[in-house]
This record gives sequence, structure tokens and C-alpha cells, in this order.
Amino acid sequence: MRTEFVDRVEHMAELRELAAGLFAGRGGALVLDSIAGMGKTSLLGAFSRLSAEDPGLRRLRPVGARCHPGIGPGLVYGPVVDLMLPLAKGVKQPGPVRQFLSFTRRGVVRIAPELLSAMVPGLGMAFTIGQEVTQASLATGSMPFDSLQPFQQGVALQIVEALLDLARSGDPILLTVDDVQHMDPSSMLVVDRLLHQLADAPIGLVLSHTTDAVAGGGHAAMVEEMLQRWADDGVLTRRRLGGLPPDAVHELVRSTHPTAPAAYSEKLTRLTDGHAVFVRLCLDEWRPDAGDEVGLPPSLTRIVETRMGVLPAEDRELLAVAATQGPVFLSRVVASALGARDEDVMERLRRIAGTGLVELTSPPAWATEEESDCYRFQHGALWRVVYERQTPGQAWARHAAVARALTPERPRDDVPLPLRLEIAGHLRRGGPRCLAASAEAHAELARTAATEGLSFAEAERHCEEALRALPAGDAARDRLLIQVTELLLSLTEVRWRGSSTPAGGPDIDALAADAEAAAVRCGLPELRIRTALLRGKTLLATRGLVPSLTKLREAVDLAEEHGDPVALFVARVEYGRQVSKRRLSDGLAQLREAERLYATDPRLGDREDPVLQHARNLGEMQLGVSLFDSGDLGEALERLRRCTERLAGETLRAELPIALNYLAQVYTALGEEAEAEEVLRRALEFEAERGGDSGWHAYSAALLAQLLVRHPARGAEGVRLMEQAWAETERTWLANLVPIVRNLYAQILLEAAEPPADALERAGRLAVDTVLETRNSGMIRSEIAALSLRSRVLLAQGDRTEAEVSAREALRVLDEVGDMPALRTEEVLYRSAVVLRETGNHAEARSLLARARAVIARKAGSIPDERLREGFLRNVPLNRAVLDAEWGER
Repeated sequence: MRTEFVDRVEHMAELRELAAGLFAGRGGALVLDSIAGMGKTSLLGAFSRLSAEDPGLRRLRPVGARCHPGIGPGLVYGPVVDLMLPLAKGVKQPGPVRQFLSFTRRGVVRIAPELLSAMVPGLGMAFTIGQEVTQASLATGSMPFDSLQPFQQGVALQIVEALLDLARSGDPILLTVDDVQHMDPSSMLVVDRLLHQLADAPIGLVLSHTTDAVAGGGHAAMVEEMLQRWADDGVLTRRRLGGLPPDAVHELVRSTHPTAPAAYSEKLTRLTDGHAVFVRLCLDEWRPDAGDEVGLPPSLTRIVETRMGVLPAEDRELLAVAATQGPVFLSRVVASALGARDEDVMERLRRIAGTGLVELTSPPAWATEEESDCYRFQHGALWRVVYERQTPGQAWARHAAVARALTPERPRDDVPLPLRLEIAGHLRRGGPRCLAASAEAHAELARTAATEGLSFAEAERHCEEALRALPAGDAARDRLLIQVTELLLSLTEVRWRGSSTPAGGPDIDALAADAEAAAVRCGLPELRIRTALLRGKTLLATRGLVPSLTKLREAVDLAEEHGDPVALFVARVEYGRQVSKRRLSDGLAQLREAERLYATDPRLGDREDPVLQHARNLGEMQLGVSLFDSGDLGEALERLRRCTERLAGETLRAELPIALNYLAQVYTALGEEAEAEEVLRRALEFEAERGGDSGWHAYSAALLAQLLVRHPARGAEGVRLMEQAWAETERTWLANLVPIVRNLYAQILLEAAEPPADALERAGRLAVDTVLETRNSGMIRSEIAALSLRSRVLLAQGDRTEAEVSAREALRVLDEVGDMPALRTEEVLYRSAVVLRETGNHAEARSLLARARAVIARKAGSIPDERLREGFLRNVPLNRAVLDAEWGER
């Protein structure tokens, strides 16, 4: 429905200002907000026409895309493809790429990753590697999404770089996206990366946003939250479109009905409140003999009902079925759902189009070769009114009929993604009889989104839909339940925050328990191993380390019974990594056994298996850092050096930031601060290039801050960096890293050369928070460190009695468990000795000091390099303090 463009002078001027800035190399972004029907699309269309006619704007390259409401946020990279395709076609491409782009008219979005790979240099490799890892992970049940998440960031960054290159190689570009409330999360990530690079780029971005559905939550609320966050960050401007003012309505009346009385414009303004769609509908109904009377009521529902009232009952039913397919519909689908002849339905739709309710339009890409007419409702609001006139039972039956009409008669492997999404949507709304088919359709869509598009947010949503649709108590659905649960929990793992329900997500432990029970019913050992590993992860997040270790040990035992070396290796590495947090010696034994297994079993020699390589990488670096934690600094350094060198040469390099973090810890412990800083900055730069928050990025930043605060000239910088690291830790909330980083924060506040005024109070609160948290989570290592830190705070505050209580409790737990990861035994001994000496317990203090010196001597003995050994003894502040202390009798 074309509405003559009127008014919007201020908004048009703002668009012109944005375009003018592009010619000066200044990019920018604008969001047009309003309820449905206020003229956002008309405004964008009018500006596009203006840019073609205005000499000052003719060099501008306007490119538009629309997010489709019928398919919605499941259309992975849909608007990104629509924006890049005309830009890429305008650039001279190599022959194969040119031929590939020519195929896009036959269902472009089905092959969005491949198409983007053809347009974006280097993107194909990222997609290919990520797809291989994800597919192999799904096949084995080991889903390393902590390592796969960066692929999304990398893909988005590469797409944005390609857009920037296209803009800088020609005239400025103005990108417009209509109905952004339906944009898929993968495209939202691209927009996020683009917005933060627009300031000095000749690219403008204009988004239209309909706000009607925001209050209902869900995807629309997520988009609203992102838009507001971008506005708060200053990377875009939001402008709200209200109703047309009286002079604009008057102008529209004059242009459409020059003979209408002046009073008609006034009445029309009062009646419609300037709502563009209402104004247009009322203008369509005006006749010269009506004078200044506005004959239709203000309610859009009543307007539509009045129009439909003149149609025969069978045509009203036809429109209801058409609305069931969506705002855009095909005559063949409507005919099939009605059980009518195609030719009859095409003729009836041709007649109905004369009422102004629907109009012919271009078919979607997947339907271009169908022998069918394609129509659209003239406005989304009209479509919604027609659709909502159905009863629930009618809607169920019609959605089921539309799904059957859309489904190919014979199974095909090349069904385009938009068509698959549409079929799944109708099955979801098709009532109880469609539940099983809906679950299968959404499960397959989830797998496709994760493995082909690396679009994890879309995959997560499809998993949730599949689980909701699975029929209760149906044994035949057990395997599907396990597959969907594994994928969903892997996708949401990065958001688990020590509770059973992550933000906006399902009850993770209940889901894992259901999957485990389903595996028992299936009776397949490989499924029982996989679900036991999965349950171990959820128990760690929801109930703490001890219940998790019981379940992970069970997975190891099941794998040993089953005789599958791959499952056993993966289970043993995972159990070894986690049990180290409770008892370091047990973890070392498990990791050494996993290393032996990998070296001796030829079935584990497949270097192309990404799951095996992921487990090998995690096991190798964990063994290195566990040796360091147990005091063998020489072997730890050698192993971690080799590990980081090997990982740096891999294509994926997913685990490299973790290995660098561990290597930096060893360098810091050896007193090699320059090397430690260099390694930490390398880790931070690597993750910054991948983009997005990361718990390991935060941990490395905290370790760097610990180095900086030792120097007065860099102390303030270190405190600021630590505050940023803690904020990032709170956003990511990896359960095993949170207490470590919190303890580092407290330690930095205590040891900063120029601490903040409230350093003691803040450090005390952080230590108490960690003690309380770790007594529930079972992270003993961090509990010991927090107790030691609290004793230091209390001593500094003058409370010697409570300081001694905390120090003794730290010693008690340490003596029970022995050496622990991420904990320096000699430091706990020395700090406790200082407290006991201050409280008059001199003999105990000297005994603890002697123990601390013995630990340092043992560690020094593990360092074969004489220079490193001497640096360990003299360059590490803690070691100097321990070795130089002279505590005689008083």
C-alpha cells in the first residue's frame, strides 16, 4: 500500500544530515521508533527516492533490507545477505564468485553462510572449521561451546570489515533495515560490530523499529534492549515517529481528494489521531457525496470488518486461511489448505484485491518457480486483524493445513531455510496433533543453525521450541530429547550463573536429569556416558563441585566398562580437570593417565577429530598448570611453553588464551614479570580481536593488574584494569573463575602501591563473599585464599582476634587437602604466620615460616635453569619476604 509521503520534515532533515556526513567520511546510525502504521517505511522509501533525484545525494549508494515478520528471527543472516548482495554484485568479482552470486535468485538464504563466504574474503575458512567442530561435537556429545562462541564474533568482525572495505572503495553507503524487531541474533551481532566502527567510515545505518510487541517480552524485548544499549553507548540516535500533525493530514487530503471540504481534514485528524494507516484507510473510503463526514469508526478492527462484510462468506474464509499463512501468502497454499482448485482461488483473490485488502507482490525467493500468484496484505495491522478473527480451533486446523501444503511431497535435502522455518512455525501453531512433527522440525532447525550457520542464539530458540513440543511420556522421543537437551545446554553453558535457571533460560539440571533418565531407558552405553558428563556440568553450576565429581566419576566408570577409548579419554580429561579443584593429587593422576592413554591407544591418533583435539588441548594445558600448582615449576614451564607454541600454530586456536594465561602464571611465579606481562598482553589482544566478553579475558586482565599494582607509577592503572576485569567477570560468570578473580581483586586492593581510600572495606567484603560462595560451591582452593585474605584485612583493621580465627581456619583447611590449584601454599603459610606473630603466637609463627621456606626450597629445586632458579628466590616479592624474615624470640 503506497501512502503519499507528507510531513516528517525534521526526520527527513536528519536523514539528509546523516547522508551529508558520509561524504565527509563520518558515519552514523539512526533508529526510527513508532507503533505500527506511523509511516516509517514510507519515510525510508521517500528518502531513497530523494537520494536518486537530488544532485547532492546522487553519489550515495542506498541499500535496503527488510526483516520478515512471517519468518522472523530464525532467518539466519537474512538482512545481512540482502544488504551485501547488491554491494558485492556492484564490484567486479572473479568468475566463480560471479557465477555463484547469479544462483542466489533461486533461494539465496538457504545458503547464507556459503554466500557470505563468497562475498567476504577469509570467511569461508572460519565457517568451515566451525562447522566441522560443531558437527563432530554433536556426534560425540562433547560440545565445546566455550571454544566455539568466538566463531560468532569472528564471523561478525569479518563481515563488518568487508562492508567497510566496500564503502571505502567507492561512494558512501546508506544501509536501511526495515522492521528491525524481527532481526535474527546473528545479524544483530554484525550490526553491533558495525556500529562501533562507524565514526570514521562512510557508512550510514538507518533502522526502522515497530514497538508494539516490546511489552510482550521475547525476541522483541531483546531487540529493544539492544537498541537502547546502543543508544546509551552513543553509537546511534533514536527518534520517535508520532501521528501526522493536522497540516500533514490536510496536505494528504488535498493530494488525494482535492474536492474534499476543509472540515473533512479536521475531522479526520481528530478521528485517527494522525495514525498514518487509519488516515489512509479512511481516505480510501471517502466519496464526493460524503462531504465532510468520516464514515468509518476509529477502530482498525471495525474498519477491516466493515470492508470484509461486503465479501461472500467463502471469500472471508479464504482470507482467513491466507492470513494463517502470513502477511505474504501464495494462492497455491491457500487452495491446498481449502481443498479448492488453484485456478478458482487465483480468480477469487484477483477479485478480492479490488477491495484494497490485499495486493499482488513478488514471491519469496524459494517460491519464484512455483505456478502460483503471490499476494500480501496491504499492511501488517490489517493482516493481524484478519488473522485474530479466528477461534483457537480454527487457527490450529488451518496452520496444520498450511504446513501440509508447504511440505514437499517427497523428502528433499535442498529445502530452503525460509521454507523450513515457515513449515516449522505452522506446525508449532498447529495444535496437539502437530506436536511430534513440530519437535522434529525445530530440532533439525536447531542443528542446522548451530552446524551450518554457527548461529547459536537461533539454535537455542529452536531447541526450546522442540522441547516444549515433545510429547510427554513417549519413549520413542527419548533419543530426540537427549540430542536437543545436549545442544541446548551446550549453547546456554556460557550463561550459567550458579543457579538452575540461567537468565532467560530453562532449568538446566532438570533438563540434564531428564536426558540422563532417557539415556537409561534407551539402554545405549554411549548415551549414558554422554548424559552423565552433561549432568556433571549442570551439577557443578547448580549444586557445587562435590555432586559434580560424583557424576563425572560415574561417566569415567561407564566409559571404562563400555571400552570406548574416545569416550574414556574425554571423560577422564574432564574429571581430571574438575577433581583437581578438590584434590590436586587426584587430578594429576587422572590427567597423567589420560596422557598415557592418548599416547598408547592408536584409536586416539586421529588428529583431524576436533573433539579429540579439544580434549587433548585442555588435558595438556591442565596437566601443565597442575604441575605448577603442585610445585614442579620446571616441568610446568617446559610443558606450557610447548603447548602454547603448538596451539599458536593451529587454525582454531580456541584454547590458546587459556594456555597463555597458565604460562603467564608460571612466569609470574618465577619472577619473570616482563615475560609474564608480554604473554598476558598477547592473550588479551587475541581475545579482543575475537570480540565479546570472556571470562578468561577477565582472568588474564586481573593477572596483569596484579603485576601493575606492584609499581607505584602503574598502580592506578592496575586498579582500573582490575575493576574492569571484575565487571567482565560478573557479566560472564564462569563458576570456576569467579572466586579466583574476586580473590585477585581483594589482593590487589591490599597490595596496591596507592590503594583507594576504601580499599580495606572493599577487600573485606570481597573476601567474605568468596567464603560464603565457596562453602556452597565446594571450591576449596578459593575458600582457603579468601580466608587468608580476610585475616589480612582484619589484622590491618586492628581486629587481631578475628584475624587469628580466619588465619587458623585457612590453615586447617589447607592441612586437610594439601596443595591446591590457583593457590600458593607458601603464601597461606606466611600470611598466617604474620597474623599469629602479631597475636603473640611466636613459636607457631616461626614453625609456619619454616614450612613456607621449605615449600619455596622444594619449588626452587624443581627449576633446572640456574638463572630462573635465582630469579625465583630473589625477584618474587613473597619469596623475598619469606626468606628475609628474621623472627627471633621476644
